[in-house]
Amino acid sequence: MTRACLCILTTAGLMATTAYAAAPSVREAFGNTIVSTYPDGRKGELWLQPGGTYSAEGRRGDMSSGAWTVKGAKLCLKQAKPIGVPFSFCTPIPTSGLGGTWSAKAVSGEAITVRLVKGHQAR
Repeated sequence: MTRACLCILTTAGLMATTAYAAAPSVREAFGNTIVSTYPDGRKGELWLQPGGTYSAEGRRGDMSSGAWTVKGAKLCLKQAKPIGVPFSFCTPIPTSGLGGTWSAKAVSGEAITVRLVKGHQAR
């Protein structure tokens, strides 16, 4: 059992190292807030943790959390709470960095404006 745990931890560590090497701009999100602004003006916030987990507050104030991974040039989120979902939502990783703004699509398909702001912003 110990060997199996060590193998899983080593694999997870290698995957995390690969993710960080492939996406240096993802590291800029750690300790900061990714703010998504929807067409109706409401905002959602996302916080990535270095260990591959995330927490979020949706535009309606609903909290969620799960795991993130990097696949190619995309950041992929897989929700675990409040309800686990059987798929990941992936979005291109921007290169604009802290303070930058970019366009993206929400999981709902809506066009959103996204920006990375300094610190852990709370509503």
